[in-house]
Amino acid sequence: MDYPMEYYQFFIKFNEGDYYTCHDLLEEIWMTDKQNLFLKGLLQMSVAIYHYEYGNVKGARLMFQRAIECFEPYPTYYWGLNTIELSDFVKECLERIPAIERVPFEKIRTLPDLPRIYLYLKEDV
Repeated sequence: MDYPMEYYQFFIKFNEGDYYTCHDLLEEIWMTDKQNLFLKGLLQMSVAIYHYEYGNVKGARLMFQRAIECFEPYPTYYWGLNTIELSDFVKECLERIPAIERVPFEKIRTLPDLPRIYLYLKEDV
C-alpha cells in the first residue's frame, strides 16, 4: 500500500523523538480523512509524549487515554502497524505516569521515564 509521504516522514520523526513534528505531519493527513481514528490515535499518542516531556502530566494522561480508544476498533494490523503493540505501549505509559497535573519545567527530570517504542511499517500484513 502507498501511504501519504507525511506518514513515512512521521516514522522517521517519531523514532528520532521529534513528537512535535509528528503531530504536524499526522494532522495534515488526518485533516483530509477525519474518519480515520487510527491516525487520530497516532496523533494523540505523539502529542501525549510531547506534553509529558514538558511537564503537562494531566494533558499527557488525557491524550494517551484517547489514543487507546482510537486504536480499539481497528484490526491487529492497520496502516502497517500492529494496533495491539500500540495499545500496549500506551497502557504501559499510563501505568508509569504519576497521578499529578503538572511539574515545573525545571523538575521534568524527576518524572518517571516513559517506555520507548520504535515504529516500523510491516508491509506484508
